[in-house]
Amino acid sequence: RRVLKSLDRSVSPCDNFYNYACGGWMKSNPLPDGKSRWGTFNSLWEHNQAIMKHLLENSTLNSTSQAEHKAQWYYQACMNEKKIEELQAQPLLDIITKLGGWSLGQAGNQENFQETLRSVAADYLASPFFSVYISTDSKNSNSNIIQVDQSGLGMPSRDFYLNQTTHGKILTAYLDYMVELGLLLEVKDPQSLMQQVLDFEVSLANITVPQEERRDEELIYKKMSVQELQTLAPVIDWLPLLSSIFYPVELNDSEPVVVYAKEYLQKVSQLINSTQKSVLKNYMIWKVVRKTSYNLDKRFRDAEEKFVTVMLGTTKTCSNRWKTCVTDTDIMLGFSLGALFVRATYAEDSKKIADAMISEIKASFEANLKHTKWMDEETKKAAKEKADAIYDMIGYPKFIMDPEELDKSFRDYQVVPDLYFQNVLEFYNFSARVIADQLRKTPNRDQWSMTPPSVNAYYSPTKNEIVFPAGILQTPFYGRDHPQALNFGGIGVVMGHELTHAFDDQGREYDKDGNLRSWWKNSSVEAFKRQAECMVEQYSNYSINSEPVNGRQTLGENIADNGGLKAAYHAYESWVSKNGEEPTLPTVNLTNRQLFFIGFAQVWCSVRTPEGSHEGLITDPHSPSMYRVIGTVANSADFARSFNCPPGSPMNPLKKCHVW
Repeated sequence: RRVLKSLDRSVSPCDNFYNYACGGWMKSNPLPDGKSRWGTFNSLWEHNQAIMKHLLENSTLNSTSQAEHKAQWYYQACMNEKKIEELQAQPLLDIITKLGGWSLGQAGNQENFQETLRSVAADYLASPFFSVYISTDSKNSNSNIIQVDQSGLGMPSRDFYLNQTTHGKILTAYLDYMVELGLLLEVKDPQSLMQQVLDFEVSLANITVPQEERRDEELIYKKMSVQELQTLAPVIDWLPLLSSIFYPVELNDSEPVVVYAKEYLQKVSQLINSTQKSVLKNYMIWKVVRKTSYNLDKRFRDAEEKFVTVMLGTTKTCSNRWKTCVTDTDIMLGFSLGALFVRATYAEDSKKIADAMISEIKASFEANLKHTKWMDEETKKAAKEKADAIYDMIGYPKFIMDPEELDKSFRDYQVVPDLYFQNVLEFYNFSARVIADQLRKTPNRDQWSMTPPSVNAYYSPTKNEIVFPAGILQTPFYGRDHPQALNFGGIGVVMGHELTHAFDDQGREYDKDGNLRSWWKNSSVEAFKRQAECMVEQYSNYSINSEPVNGRQTLGENIADNGGLKAAYHAYESWVSKNGEEPTLPTVNLTNRQLFFIGFAQVWCSVRTPEGSHEGLITDPHSPSMYRVIGTVANSADFARSFNCPPGSPMNPLKKCHVW
């Protein structure tokens, strides 16, 4: 059995449960070429990709849905490498010309900064300097509102720009990549031009607020009118900019906007003011290049892969073009591709099974809530109401199974079967209109932020809902023929995790209707912070290659991991008390309770390059896989009991942290 092969029985489960549960898996799963990480999630995604490839290449698709055909055409254009190679850099050179061309900083060249910014932000959805989008208003969750936030870096985190000693190699590789693209895009002196753009990105990184300091949304949410935004960051002509981005919606100065980076916008306004116009121009063009160049010929992809190799430590490889195209089709047209995927793979009763499991886990979570010692009764009552109100979405959003509805949602998107780059641009245009159309409307439950084939799940605080796409509702997370111990330890823990997000350091600030407001008594807020601080400290003591985990940045996910495991374990206990003990697996010599914890741990078996681990520690709100297992079981008395771990052993420390 898969479960047994993954174990390493030479390790005691009480010394290092991750190595015990995953040691065998790690031995038989060396990192595949070209990957910086490999684990359960990746291998299931590859399985899903193969299914999608088959569906997209099926020439006898007898679908009545235009949208499904559009997904196929999009994929075909992406696979048409001959045409892509033929066009070379031309499609992007045309855009650069449209934007007025690279600027070589001639004297007296007062280029029109506002006009370029409008085009780059509205036509190409690049986010120079800051990002502008439409999303649910956190303080009025039944309405969508314009939001503005910090953005604009070409690398995944500000840290890559600032800590020159650690990241010198990566900065050099990034500059080389910029210069190489500059050469391919006919820049006269790419070295000095790109160096100036990079220096500007470094200045942006300097004023960018680190993620861990942005976790308290109550503190960073600022609602203002466009007029007030104009005063806050005067260097930008905000009304014309927003009107271009959200064309054809009519806006005026009193339109409300939520700003999540007030100080940043003040500083970026000053930075723009004090920067040469030509540098700003080139930076904005670079943003478009960075966003779209991977869709050009092989020279552009090779340049990007060379940079990623340095950043993530992967070995150079010829990755399959079809995988790139499947993933890209999923990103762009994932809901029509999702309709094909769901019909091919998803059993209709999966929803019923998942619903039943979620109810069990919700019941356990609420039982745990009742016994929470640090919370006052009144807040508990409100918390129970919030848990009761959590809405669950399983498999796929309903509209994709109705060809008419599906076609309506993609009606205004035109695909040509052989011009890939044009399809991508056309999609930016199309999605900008779709986004603009959301303004001031009520958010819609059928609008998911993940596509059905995704191997993932999420909690949305403004909708107070948990979402489990079809892609994750399969082996190894769930299997109808699996023992329930493994199902509760797999998908059950994922469900508990998403549910607990409603009560983590960020989710807890939203009430049952998805509004950001203080609904806790002060004494309970203080107590919550004390409990959470224990976890911040616990995880900050962990490290990978002697680099510490950031216990603040990962707090929300760690709270969800711990609460999720506990809720799923108690749900399994209650399932057993209703249905009786399951037979134990033959020849395994493990109890079902032990199997539950092993199933949980094996979801997180993974291997990673040192560079990939470093990137994760900097950017990822989740702890590294090993600590998602160790940190969680070390806080679990149920675990210690199941494996008879002596008090004080590494996996059963005397000091334990509990939030939920």
